[in-house]
Amino acid sequence: MRPRQVGRRAVLVIVAVLAAVVPGAAVAQAGGPVAPKPDSHCSYHFSTGETLCFTTLAEATAQSRDARGDVIQATLFADPNYGGASFTVYGSGMCEKDGVVNFQINLPDDWKNVVSSVQPWGGCWIWLYPEPDLGGERDGPFKENTPDVGSMLNDRTQSVGLS
Repeated sequence: MRPRQVGRRAVLVIVAVLAAVVPGAAVAQAGGPVAPKPDSHCSYHFSTGETLCFTTLAEATAQSRDARGDVIQATLFADPNYGGASFTVYGSGMCEKDGVVNFQINLPDDWKNVVSSVQPWGGCWIWLYPEPDLGGERDGPFKENTPDVGSMLNDRTQSVGLS
């Protein structure tokens, strides 16, 4: 007896049923960037490499300062005009104006290609890069609150340098 071959239509039906029944099955096929949750306000600490997330920006900044005494160096926002999710970067001190990048971070996957506005803190200037490890043609420095980073790296940032 010859084994039955499963037709293409049957495979598509099985995939459709799995996508409806198994959460995330269809998402795995998409392969695009994963946006941060709209209510996500995260803080990253250079000293520990730890990222903590909260439901409000106020919670994220208060909790992080109280726990470590670190300096806020930059806040990145998913939307223009400082809207949407936020990602606040903390360091052990102020940035020095010595002509070099003092701190750098490769953004987590859910923050790659989503930055639209920035706020520098702690005497830092923000440099945005389209590739990990400060690779590619950078944009900046952003020396003051910037409600729109512009077309060059809007929704294209993968790493950040602070100087």
